[in-house]
Amino acid sequence: MYKVLLADDEILDLEGMRKFIPWGDLGLEVVGAVNNGFAACEVIETEKIDILVTDIRMPNMSGLELAQKALEKQNNLRIIFVSGHQDFNYVKQALSLNAHGYVLKPMDDRELIDSLNKLRQDLDQKKKERNTEEAYKQMVPIVKNEYLTQLLEGPMESASSELLDKEYRLDRLDWPVRVALIEIDDYSWKLNPYEDEKRKKMLSCFYEELSKCFNKYGITHVCRISKQRTALLLEENVDLHTMDEVLSRIKDVFPFTITIGLGAAVASLTEIYTSYGQAVEAIESKMFLGKGKLIAYDNVGSHETRDMKSLDEHLDAMLAAMAHYDLVRIHDELSGLFQITSVMGSRVTVHNFAMYLVMKLNDHLRAMNEDLFKLLGMELKNLDILLQFETIDDIHKWLRYRVFELSEMLYRKKHTKNGKLVQAVITSVSDRLQDNITLREVADKFSFSPNYLGVLFKEETGQNFSDFIIGLRMEKAQQLLKNTKLKIYEVASLVGYRYLPYFSRQFRETIGMTPLEYRRKS
Repeated sequence: MYKVLLADDEILDLEGMRKFIPWGDLGLEVVGAVNNGFAACEVIETEKIDILVTDIRMPNMSGLELAQKALEKQNNLRIIFVSGHQDFNYVKQALSLNAHGYVLKPMDDRELIDSLNKLRQDLDQKKKERNTEEAYKQMVPIVKNEYLTQLLEGPMESASSELLDKEYRLDRLDWPVRVALIEIDDYSWKLNPYEDEKRKKMLSCFYEELSKCFNKYGITHVCRISKQRTALLLEENVDLHTMDEVLSRIKDVFPFTITIGLGAAVASLTEIYTSYGQAVEAIESKMFLGKGKLIAYDNVGSHETRDMKSLDEHLDAMLAAMAHYDLVRIHDELSGLFQITSVMGSRVTVHNFAMYLVMKLNDHLRAMNEDLFKLLGMELKNLDILLQFETIDDIHKWLRYRVFELSEMLYRKKHTKNGKLVQAVITSVSDRLQDNITLREVADKFSFSPNYLGVLFKEETGQNFSDFIIGLRMEKAQQLLKNTKLKIYEVASLVGYRYLPYFSRQFRETIGMTPLEYRRKS
């Protein structure tokens, strides 16, 4: 409802407007009906008014004076003047105040209603424009984040968009520019012990703190890559020492540290992905160089980059072997990992590697809805044992024993757990087929990775997740078409389809006839 204020010194006219105009039907609400300009000003001081209907000639303060004062307080106010005079001078002054209506007395209700209707339509249009503008403002950061992500992960198939570059002020970058990548250290270890709400609140506070730092140092182009990683463009005018201050600030405020990887400077947006790739390599080298500090790509040796890639290959192979309870392959891949580690030379680096390996194991198990520490009957603090081992062989033996133990536990649990899990997933999605259901969203709910849950689901049901959801929706649609008098578009909506032609096509492909044909046959 839009709010209306009535002002007229003639009581009969005032009461007539208040009582005989169908305000509610017009989508309007009268919040005040006063007989002088001073009383009207008092209402305007305390109420947000959308429309002022005022007599032009009132004692002490005319309607024109009232309109001027009202516009000073609320400049978006719409005004309709009511007058018993056709004097051109009045009309001229009213027009100068952007009057939206001028109704002569004796008043014709229909004429005032028409003016009010036009005003309401104008207010509706302005409101729609404001909502659209607000929605656009809310979308800008999301679209900018997506666009920056594309630039960082390039090279893009086509040149960067000049329109978007201008919109996001990327055309005004102070070149050369380098990419900095911020990563939360020990993300799962440091944050997983907290309850979901507390963890979300802590992350929210973390990103707010980062934002304050960026604003302070004039860093405006920021891109969220994941919960753990944030990328930013550092222009030529940004002092790199500011990154040390960011590191220190986060360490002081939060129970975790961050590492910042820094790519080399580049001269254009089409090259920015190169700097980003280097920042990623710098971040990943923290296993060798240590965490909680700034690591420039220039300081990362080629052998470290090569070793990291080789380590990841062996690690992926070992995790795959764990899933199949292949102890021989686990032994071989773990030996390959430690063969690379044996030439690292530094005791600190070897310990970093061991912690890195345990972290990867923990992440892998979390994707399977498992807890490393619960499976092994350990607490996080028990990992201090890794620092006590004096030789690589000691660490190797300890990890091999633990990985064998984990693999056996997973193998035993696999044959008793998957069926229950998939049934729980089916029950969950069956209750809300009207919603937009995605494998990623369901996987998040059950704390699995989408790929892993998809594989489990197909092993148990023989169908892809998306095909199974379609089958459930078609079954429910048949029940509704057969047992209710709901219209076909209502049935479509209840089983998750917002676009009727798509529902009809899907139904025909699945059932062999259109929804209407099925209803008639039933």
